[in-house]
Amino acid sequence: MTLEAHELVENWLQTLELRNLSKNSLTAYQKDVQDFLAFIIPHKDAGAGLAMLGAVNIKDMRSYMAHLRNKEISARSVSRHLSSVKNFYRFLSERHGVDATDVLSRKAPKFDAKLPRPVSAYAAKEVIARTEIQSEESWVSARDVAIVMLMYGCGLRVSEALSLTWGDLPLGETLRIIGKGGKERIVPLLPNVKKAVDQYVDHAPFELDAEAPLFRGVRGKPLSARQVAKTMESVRHQLGLPASVTPHAMRHSFATHLLESGGDLRAIQELLGHASLSSTQVYTGLDQARLLEVYRKTHPKGG
Repeated sequence: MTLEAHELVENWLQTLELRNLSKNSLTAYQKDVQDFLAFIIPHKDAGAGLAMLGAVNIKDMRSYMAHLRNKEISARSVSRHLSSVKNFYRFLSERHGVDATDVLSRKAPKFDAKLPRPVSAYAAKEVIARTEIQSEESWVSARDVAIVMLMYGCGLRVSEALSLTWGDLPLGETLRIIGKGGKERIVPLLPNVKKAVDQYVDHAPFELDAEAPLFRGVRGKPLSARQVAKTMESVRHQLGLPASVTPHAMRHSFATHLLESGGDLRAIQELLGHASLSSTQVYTGLDQARLLEVYRKTHPKGG
């Protein structure tokens, strides 16, 4: 990559950072655009400056899409790559006057969205009980149960649970969570969830400052989402549950079970930190008929 192209990408990423995107999202954006440049620079054979990027046309984009399909990645991944490239070109258009029409007009391939699959209330209880006996270390068992309880009892993303620090203690009746895009929300803390976290704190062999992550690995480093996923994988194998039973499935289950118990859809949307009701619809597995029924009952003018 030439210096000019490198600087353009860096400048673009700096604008994305201002939007408070997660580190994982920024990394994905960067990799997708770097992959695009790795293809388009030799394809155009015209240097790697702003002029070359501005000269990318519909034919070039067809070649790029064919290149992605030849890599045998999913339609979802192809769509994500294209979305990243379009985002980069919007930046080039706004900041450098590049004509991005041909790039932005390229349509992503269609794919069937995989709906999240919540576990049953009984299975959720079994997961929590089995999680408690995964480690011989009592503090590790308490840690893992606390994390599962935060996902299932509060609807937290695993990243949100792992972002808690010692400074968040002592826990009260609510939790202040900073979710995707820096969006803040307040979630109620059920007594049994608070009890699970308190038990972990009582057993944890650490004395750390307020900025330190609450959940730590066995060597004292911040616990990773991957380790949480591995624990969940072990639990579901032991219980004979499907591969869809992931940490995120516990969050789905939180939403679904609330709705099944008569919870308000708008309130659940707020608890999950969703920007749109359509996202909540997917999480709770609502079909259009059920969504309309809930909407009519909950909307002020629905009756």
